Amino acid sequence: MTETATFTGPVFTPDDAGYQQEIAGFQTAYAHRPALVAGAVHTEDVRAAVEYAARHRLPLAVQATGHGLSVAVDGGVLVTTGRMNAITVDPDKRTARVGAGVRAGALVEAAAAHGLAPLNGSSPSVGVVGYVLGGGLGLLGREFGYAADHVRSIELVTADGRVRTLGPADELFAAVLGTGGNFGVVTALELDLVPVTEIYGGQLLFDTPLVDTVLDTWRQWSATVPEEITSTVAVLTFPDIPPVPQPLRGRHVASIRVASTLPAEEAERLIAPLRAIGDRLRDDLRTMPYTESHTVHSDPDFPHAYAATNALLADLTPEAVAALRAQTAPGGPVDAVIDIRHLGGALRRGAASIGHRDAEYIVRVITDAGAGDAAPDALDTVRKALAPWTIGHSLNFLYGAGAAAGPEQTAAGYPPADFDRLRALKTKYDPYGMFRANRTIPRV
Repeated sequence: MTETATFTGPVFTPDDAGYQQEIAGFQTAYAHRPALVAGAVHTEDVRAAVEYAARHRLPLAVQATGHGLSVAVDGGVLVTTGRMNAITVDPDKRTARVGAGVRAGALVEAAAAHGLAPLNGSSPSVGVVGYVLGGGLGLLGREFGYAADHVRSIELVTADGRVRTLGPADELFAAVLGTGGNFGVVTALELDLVPVTEIYGGQLLFDTPLVDTVLDTWRQWSATVPEEITSTVAVLTFPDIPPVPQPLRGRHVASIRVASTLPAEEAERLIAPLRAIGDRLRDDLRTMPYTESHTVHSDPDFPHAYAATNALLADLTPEAVAALRAQTAPGGPVDAVIDIRHLGGALRRGAASIGHRDAEYIVRVITDAGAGDAAPDALDTVRKALAPWTIGHSLNFLYGAGAAAGPEQTAAGYPPADFDRLRALKTKYDPYGMFRANRTIPRV
C-alpha cells in the first residue's frame, strides 16, 4: 500500500510471512483470501485502506476475531482491527467507548471495575463491534433489548474515505446498527452500560430420555416468564473427544440456559418447573458475578469449522418442535446442534435496523463444517422443515455456504419497507459495492 504514506500498521500480501496468521480467525471452515491485508492500528489506518480500495475499485472486508465470518473476500483488501483495542469507561454516564478490535471479555472486565456491565452475548472472545453491528442478542436481551439499541455514537469510515461521527439524528445511524458492516468500517462505538454486577444463571443439563420433555416443558414455561428472565435451550450430541468430560462423551442431551437479574429466591421459584422435569446431569444455577456470565452458555473457546442457519418464529408450536426433531434427533438426517432462544420483551423495542422484532423465538441450527459439502445440504433440510412457521431470518446467525448468502436470504432479514430504505442508503453511501463481504444489501 505504498501509495498511502499515512498507513502506520503492518501490511501483508499472500507471499509475506505473517499473512496466514493475520487472516486466521475463529471460523476455520473458510477464510478471507485478500490480495492485501491492512493491520489497522487507528482510525487513520482504516481511512487509508478504504481510500486505497476505492481508488482501485476493490472489495474491502473487515475482521476483528473472525467469529461472524459469513462471506469471505477473494482478492481485494482485508482490514484487521484486532490492534484497535482501546476501552474507555465513563462511570458517570454509564457508557464505554470501544475500539474496533475490543473483545467482549475485555469490556466485561473493564465495566465491572465500575459496577457496570455491557449487553454482551454468550462468548467472551467475540468482537464487540461485530456483535453490535449484527444486532447484539445478549444474555439479558429480554430485559434490556438488543445491544444495537443502546449505542450512543458511531465512528464510521464510509466508501468515500470520510471519517464520520454518527448520532441518532443521522440517517445512517440506525442503518449501520443491525446490518453487519454494509455501510462502512466502524472504528469505534460509544455504547450504554447497565448497573448489573451479578446475575442468577447457569445450566440445567438433562440426559437422552428427557430431551423431548425438556423441549415441551421449556416451550410452555418460557411463554409465562417475565422479561427479567432470558433463557435458551440447546439439544446436542456431545462428540467423543478429549475436551469433553468422559461422562458426557457421546450423550444426546438437552441444556436449558438461564440468565436473570431477579433475586435468587424469586428466580428459583420461577425456575422450579424446569427442575421438576427430572434428574439432571448438571445443575449449576447460582448467583454469580457478572464477570462469570460466560459460563451460562460455556461456548467453545477454540477455533473450529461450523456452518449455521436460523429461523425466526412467531411462536414455538408443538408442530414446529416435532418437525425440527424429525430432522435432527439421533438417527435423523441432520447431525446438528439446535439452539432455541426466547426473544420478546425489550427485544421488541428499539430503532436499530433489526428485522422481525415480533418474533418470539429464534431456532439456530449449527453443523460441523468439517465434513465438506454435507453442511449446506443439512442446513437446507432444516430450513425447509421449519418453513411453515418461519417469519424471517437473523442475518447475524448465518454462516457458511449452506446459509444461502443470496439476496433473497438477505431480504428475508427485514420487512419489505425497511429493506427498501436500506437499499436506497446502500446505493447512496456505497455506490460501487465496496462493502460486499457480508450479507450484502443490494443497491437499487
